[in-house]
Amino acid sequence: MAQTKKKRQTKHRGTAAGTVSARGRTGRRPTASERRGRAGATLTAAERRELRLNTPPTWQGAIQRALIATVFFFVVLLLFFRHQGVGPKVGIAAVMLVFYVPLGYYTDQYMYKRRQRKKAEAVAAAKGRE
Repeated sequence: MAQTKKKRQTKHRGTAAGTVSARGRTGRRPTASERRGRAGATLTAAERRELRLNTPPTWQGAIQRALIATVFFFVVLLLFFRHQGVGPKVGIAAVMLVFYVPLGYYTDQYMYKRRQRKKAEAVAAAKGRE
């Protein structure tokens, strides 16, 4: 007769009292590089955000954001101005790219310096209270 219930894949690890203990690692020990790789994954979302906000801006990041914004801008031009040719739209998008790169970098730099200044003021205020 055919089996009606699916067979259990692994053994039950519970006790008579109903508690289930974690099985743990049964294979080889992880290497030092594998252990280090996991350490970055243990950061909380707040720690990852703090780390991201405390890194200074780069031109590469500004260029990437400008390229994304320019592509979005170009698609909007294609959708809303269908009666014109593609050439002028490419030209406008290129001008926008040249405009977006320094604007994005210097805006990020201003925000980074402002954030660092506020952080330093908070540390100074905390030391003044002690």
